[in-house]
Amino acid sequence: MNENFDRTPGAGRTRTFPADPGLVGSDVDGASKTALFNQREPLRQPRTSPPFAENNSSTGQDVAVGDSKRQSKPQQSTNANNISASRRCNDVDSMVKSSKLSASAPEFVPSGFNPYDDPAFYDDSESYYGEPTLAEMVTDFLGHLSSSPGSFESDIEYITGMLNSCVTTEELLHELVELIYTQSTAIPNFSYTGARLCNYLSHHLNISPPSGNFRQLLLKRCRIEFEQRDVAVRGDTETQKKLHSFVLFLGELYLNLEVKSGKGPPNRADILLSALNDLMNSLFNNPVDANLICAVKLLKLTGSVLDDAWKESGKPHMEELIQRIETILLDATCSRDVRQMLLKLVELRSSDWGRVRAAAAASNATPDNDPNYFMNEPTFYTEDGTPFTAADPEYAEKYQEILDRQDYFHDIYGENGNEVSDDSEDEMGPEMEEAFENFYLESERKRQK
Repeated sequence: MNENFDRTPGAGRTRTFPADPGLVGSDVDGASKTALFNQREPLRQPRTSPPFAENNSSTGQDVAVGDSKRQSKPQQSTNANNISASRRCNDVDSMVKSSKLSASAPEFVPSGFNPYDDPAFYDDSESYYGEPTLAEMVTDFLGHLSSSPGSFESDIEYITGMLNSCVTTEELLHELVELIYTQSTAIPNFSYTGARLCNYLSHHLNISPPSGNFRQLLLKRCRIEFEQRDVAVRGDTETQKKLHSFVLFLGELYLNLEVKSGKGPPNRADILLSALNDLMNSLFNNPVDANLICAVKLLKLTGSVLDDAWKESGKPHMEELIQRIETILLDATCSRDVRQMLLKLVELRSSDWGRVRAAAAASNATPDNDPNYFMNEPTFYTEDGTPFTAADPEYAEKYQEILDRQDYFHDIYGENGNEVSDDSEDEMGPEMEEAFENFYLESERKRQK
């Protein structure tokens, strides 16, 4: 077989004209070769084949001797096609090499696809998960709630039902608590949704082993991190960042976690109240910028609630924290931006955390005891366009003028806007008839002159 034979479809084929029967190729030894046939247009090169330049390096040696003038032009066209196809092949190869798709992937999931948006997900979750592990399921649930926090109310019941069917042992409950705690302190801006999730699961998760229910195990996990606070505030950047995430999550947990009592409405977890005070004192013990920023965020988040709770129990914790902040402003070498944040926080607390107390009752409200007395009063305009309200000293007089104008136009045009006609005014009395006749005669005399 010819050593230059190429198995690639279309390789080595060129467009040639019919050769004369007597014109055959001969090699050096004088052995005759097969006569050439009238070959067709070369086939399109497969994308996976090597470039034509390499495969057809010696094809010119096998071309039969014939009319060189007739074959030179088709050969040039073939070479041009080969070069173009070779370039396209190289482009495809480069795209394949740079692609991130994997042929070994179990399934193809388009970018931005969310199984929670597909109704089939709620009918048969195994079609998406394929019996996932608890860690995979919780990670998917939390990722969904993180990207779509507005769907919490509509999805939480289904999520809880799935967890109730999966978390059936004490070990799985511990794993669930650890997963939720880790994700709530690791995912940015997820502490609020994570705290809401913890509150819901603490009331609706069925399993309650002897070691404790979901809420008790969660508080135990928080205590482990809490006891390391004094070391963490002086640790490296990553350690401090981890502590700060825990502090903010604990603040959200205090605001959202409800503990049901036998009588009355549910209460907040008082154990978290004292823990937050100790955490803020630990942050102020090492007043670097990162710790101070975390303390400011926590007080902006929970300051009003903590202040009310401590005042109700007669504890001066908030006053002590504000004094510590004022001392830091005088002595600590914090940055200018952090110093400004602390000053704004002190100002916020002096204004009762920006809260506006309820005004006087509507029945007892007067312009003297209620600054918002005229807030919702309408604005009127006089005939010349001057605005006035009920707070204007001349309000009664100006308002009466408006009423009089309304009555005047009502008498003229009526309720439906049509002009009101009075038949009694169309009839003239004797005096009016005499006056009209005199006026008419006088006008006629002037016209004739």
